[in-house]
Amino acid sequence: MGTDHQIAFFLRESVRPDPERRAAALKGLGRAGRAEHARVLAEAADDPAPSVRAAAALALGRLGIPEAGGEVLPSLMGDADPDVRRRASVAATRLGLDGPAVTGAFARLLSDPDHHVRINALDGLAALGVPGDVAALAALLGDPHHAVWGRARTLLYTCGEDPAVRAEVLRTARQGTGAARARALEGLPERCTEQLLDSLLTGLHDPSPAVRIQAARRLFDVEQQRVRDKLAAALRTEEHPEAAAVLLRGFGRLADDRVTEPAVRWLRDPVAGPSAARALGAVDPGTAAPRLRAALTDRALSPHTRAATAAVIGTAGRWDAVWLLLSLLDDPDDVLRAGVLDGLETLVENGLRPWERHPVAWALADHLATDDRHTWRTRNALDGLTQALPDIRRLADNAPSGEVLAAALSLLDGGDPADEHTRNDLRRFLRSLDDPYEPVRYEAVLGLQRWAEATGTLPPDSEKARSRLTALTEDASPRLRQAATRLLGTLDTGPP
Repeated sequence: MGTDHQIAFFLRESVRPDPERRAAALKGLGRAGRAEHARVLAEAADDPAPSVRAAAALALGRLGIPEAGGEVLPSLMGDADPDVRRRASVAATRLGLDGPAVTGAFARLLSDPDHHVRINALDGLAALGVPGDVAALAALLGDPHHAVWGRARTLLYTCGEDPAVRAEVLRTARQGTGAARARALEGLPERCTEQLLDSLLTGLHDPSPAVRIQAARRLFDVEQQRVRDKLAAALRTEEHPEAAAVLLRGFGRLADDRVTEPAVRWLRDPVAGPSAARALGAVDPGTAAPRLRAALTDRALSPHTRAATAAVIGTAGRWDAVWLLLSLLDDPDDVLRAGVLDGLETLVENGLRPWERHPVAWALADHLATDDRHTWRTRNALDGLTQALPDIRRLADNAPSGEVLAAALSLLDGGDPADEHTRNDLRRFLRSLDDPYEPVRYEAVLGLQRWAEATGTLPPDSEKARSRLTALTEDASPRLRQAATRLLGTLDTGPP
């Protein structure tokens, strides 16, 4: 059937008694019709059947005649049927309609009960670059649908230079309710905190936990004793775990001893517990140490709380920290092991006592070969622990997996020509250039890079290495190509 025949068919169908046939015909005209058929679509906007009015709106958007759409779409955007409003709002945006009637229609749809229509209204106003109704727009910050409040927040930011928008956002931050107030507070720049101070202090006791959280986050940046006192009072009475976690983190950063009692109380909460542990670690060690030791071994606590406790114990570095953490290094809980490894990494970075270095080195090297869930965490804890190098070299020669081999290679220096073990490490790097596992090849190139930066040459007896590296510059892995290219460049220019 040719286009003219199709159009003639659609025109006949558009006046049939059956509304579904009329609707289908209008959709067909939207695809196949021409400018002169826009009038048929516009007249269908008064059809008694909602399905036909929706089809007319859809077809006008497809036909692409802004003048025809501008006559009827603003009216259809106020239709009693949500599907009609949805189609009309999409069509208006698609046609790029503007003007007071269109802007007003979009603004009214910001309060539409159908969240799809609210989304369309926000998209339409965003295309026009105007807020529409600033009060309705700011209220959408509290919308339950992320697609709605996210768009509203973006549009408020886009229109942020509009004085009316700024005033409404500030009003919402002071006097709004629930999520709308919380998101208004979250989006305002830090320079607004001072003018919001009184409302932020009352916000610490708002019925909404989200408001209390945002108020506390802002107030911790205010260096006033009365503000700190209000925050301390809020922490003592807070009952919501997420809000308590924010307060605990804030007082932990301040190392304020007033956090101790609330932190102990919140240790058993799975949400606030990790923040409580970190807060305890920031206050007087004599007070906190016994609590942290007890929390670390308390299997009734959340693994995340125990993991945070392990990391804190490593940071504190007290006399028994190494032995407490080593005793849990092979715990069956993955989360706890991660915290233990983080704590050991901090201990190694800060400097172990001489009698601690070998036990930690042996334990971590053994752990590297067995804990495939935390290979690189273990590797990071081993970094700089020279007592582990003999075991690391044995792993590099007989690793149980490619991941372990890559981690072991990354711990070998390769950049000290005076080191008697460096020659064997270089052979390990050269051998690994052909490994099937990409991280192994990558770490091998980095190891050779360390040597080249120190000497400006490839290792002795490695005539084939340059051709291997040249081949790696065409590897499928972008980072490996870059590393190989960088190494060849170092060889060409010599050491710095």
